[in-house]
Amino acid sequence: MTVVTIAVTGIIAVILAVSLKGVKGEYGTYVVMAAGLLIFFYGLGKLTSILDTMKEIQSYIKINNVYLSTLVKMIGITYIAEFASGICKDAGYGAVGTQIEIFGKLSVLAVSMPILLALIETLQVFVS
Repeated sequence: MTVVTIAVTGIIAVILAVSLKGVKGEYGTYVVMAAGLLIFFYGLGKLTSILDTMKEIQSYIKINNVYLSTLVKMIGITYIAEFASGICKDAGYGAVGTQIEIFGKLSVLAVSMPILLALIETLQVFVS
């Protein structure tokens, strides 16, 4: 599937959800959630090619594994938080969606703290 196929899938799901809204509103939400899950799992399938490319980059440039694993964690946290937040907001629960976004941002910050400390240590060596 390409981006165009995924976009068309999303658009068809939204059009179907809008048409079902008049009959039973919750069915429209289910259709959008199903399309979202389909797109989500397809995106996870792309993760293998991303990880392979990152391993190849690591073989060319000697990068500590901690940095790449942290980057992958940050990407995963962001993707999952945005996905869950979007579903909550589409279902009419914007407050819950916003809380998920805030928690996702805090999680990314917590995961990135070791890298920030390593950067500060490196700067301290250059300064002194």
